[in-house]
Amino acid sequence: MFHYRLLMGAALGLVLSACADTTTQTTPSAIMLAQSDKPIEARAADILAAMTLEEKVGQVIQADIASITPEEVGEYNLGSILNGGNSAPGGGKVADPQAWVDLADAFWTASTERRDGGLGIPAIWGTDAVHGHNNLQTATIFPHNSALGAANDPALMREIGDVTAREIRATGIDWTFAPTLAVALDDRWGRAYESYSENPDIVAAFAGPLVAGLQGERGASDFMIGENVMATAKHFIGDGGTQLGIDKGDTVGDLNEILRIHGAGYGPAIDAGAQSVMASFSSVNGEKMHGSRLFLNDILRDQMGFEGFVVGDWNGHAEVPGCSATDCPEALMAGIDMYMAPDSWRGLYASLLEQVRSGELPMERLDEAVMRILIVKIRSGLLSAGLPSTRAATDVSILGNPDHRDVARRAVRQSLVLLKNEDVLPLQPGTHILIAGSGADSMEQQ
Repeated sequence: MFHYRLLMGAALGLVLSACADTTTQTTPSAIMLAQSDKPIEARAADILAAMTLEEKVGQVIQADIASITPEEVGEYNLGSILNGGNSAPGGGKVADPQAWVDLADAFWTASTERRDGGLGIPAIWGTDAVHGHNNLQTATIFPHNSALGAANDPALMREIGDVTAREIRATGIDWTFAPTLAVALDDRWGRAYESYSENPDIVAAFAGPLVAGLQGERGASDFMIGENVMATAKHFIGDGGTQLGIDKGDTVGDLNEILRIHGAGYGPAIDAGAQSVMASFSSVNGEKMHGSRLFLNDILRDQMGFEGFVVGDWNGHAEVPGCSATDCPEALMAGIDMYMAPDSWRGLYASLLEQVRSGELPMERLDEAVMRILIVKIRSGLLSAGLPSTRAATDVSILGNPDHRDVARRAVRQSLVLLKNEDVLPLQPGTHILIAGSGADSMEQQ
């Protein structure tokens, strides 16, 4: 009797397993659809046609790892996750490099899981690796952009992009929110150090090489795959030109002049194949960028030829008049394809779902945004890359290796600027020197 029950249990298990596999067999997964021989756009269209409304809404939302679990990413079919400057695996700011890989695995596994009958579209992870993979303690860190601008060496920027991409990939992450292409015209702006220069020609000269360093050469076989990652040109547009340097402020002036100065880096970045552009918190002539169809569609796409997807900034959609962090169809209608909703994702998901169901938000616009995201995901190799820990480029031992640090040391040497030397240098042996100020002994400021 005991053996009979064992056999019956085993048989029942086989039946249940066969039933569970039925959905997978009759409905190909997104990964399977993405690996067909069709052109990328056709593959994306096949995935889109098989998606539910809930999956489509999920794809246009990005949540912060501090405010969501892998299980929730799978449940809501979210298209992306990010780690903000204060987010790390396990909470806090510090985590072992392997913990980043483990969390990347957890999000990948949850997003590709298909028990609910969905397609299992992998979530893409974005990180603020803006001067190296700077959220990790052991990574190679480069000078801030304002210092690199002083080096005035586009070839060096290509090398920095290469190193940064390799170290991002080493931890299983796919995407960086860099480069910042702001042209800071007022040093009162608290983020002026994010700008390479107040000279738009230097910003323009840096944009292409850095994007190519991060993503690889456009059209090459390793474009955005292997050791390369997806780049983001940000913050479109005018973030460095706000009146009085006010953050999230207003850049005022002649439109052509604003585009000449503050758009200088975007043409080269797009020509190099940048696949995402991040909208700015700020306004141009009184219009908030997250709500500007003129800039996000007419100028960025129609005039500049951008073909990737537009991602918002940290709850930036809430800056649009009449919007909140959890309710803003206006941003999607204006041209935002992916909301950065770090801690507001759940409420935003619910409101978008209801707005599409009611007809307030046209399905055509949602489909357009999802298509753009799917195309980039396929183009970047995300849907065929496999579990992050199994990828060839995932290797935490390369973080901060001697070759990478040599590039960083060269960047430091080239970015140092001596304003005036009156018998100060060279330093004389035995001299007593006072180093004062808040940065005298501050690793954070260094």
